[in-house]
Amino acid sequence: MTCLLLTGDGALLRLVRQSLDAVSVRLEVRTDAASAIELARRRHIDGFVIDCDDVHLAMDALLAIRNSRSNKFSVIFAVLNGKTSIDAAVEAGANFVLGKPVRETLLRNHLDIAVPKMEREHRRYFRHKVDLPVEVTCAGETSVGRIMNVSEGGLALTHHGLAAAEGMVTIQFELPGVTSQVFRARSEVVWRDNSAIGVRFLRIESNGRLSFEAWLESLEGQLLLRESTQPSNATA
Repeated sequence: MTCLLLTGDGALLRLVRQSLDAVSVRLEVRTDAASAIELARRRHIDGFVIDCDDVHLAMDALLAIRNSRSNKFSVIFAVLNGKTSIDAAVEAGANFVLGKPVRETLLRNHLDIAVPKMEREHRRYFRHKVDLPVEVTCAGETSVGRIMNVSEGGLALTHHGLAAAEGMVTIQFELPGVTSQVFRARSEVVWRDNSAIGVRFLRIESNGRLSFEAWLESLEGQLLLRESTQPSNATA
């Protein structure tokens, strides 16, 4: 999992880094609001810590993150220093509010609640690499592509004749290892480049949802098994 800290405060940075290391969350740091907003627009991040009062335009960053497509449900900590009210931070989208100086015990207690939420978000966005044929129907026309990666929330696929696919599409493919089980979902094209498109699932047909979730669990199990059997590079 990954958390983005927006701050120029060295003491806050050290505390957050130490606390996140203890729960195995990777930290990325930005010192200006514009770069934090730009990163949040490009990718999903599981959690954010925003130094609201001591970084210029940090509240604008909080609002932009909460309203972004990929981070709408991410966990956000707002750190206040006497300027922004708790109500204003919560209204802007903060899940947790801390005042400076931040007490380590309070941050750890909040993380005990926040980390499971971050894990759910991470699972929803984590992309498993796969290579499967997929049909995409747009405006009554069906084209064939290949899935590159898949998560609970969507997938990316190479497109062959899908140049016109945009807006609402229907995704359909056979679930591996499931006899005659087809996954079908009403979806939205959320990004595209010269060779691929990314879609977000809006409505998965109920008869395929449980099998789809079971397949993702099997992919996760295979990944954990591979990681557990890889030799460690750690040194004493």
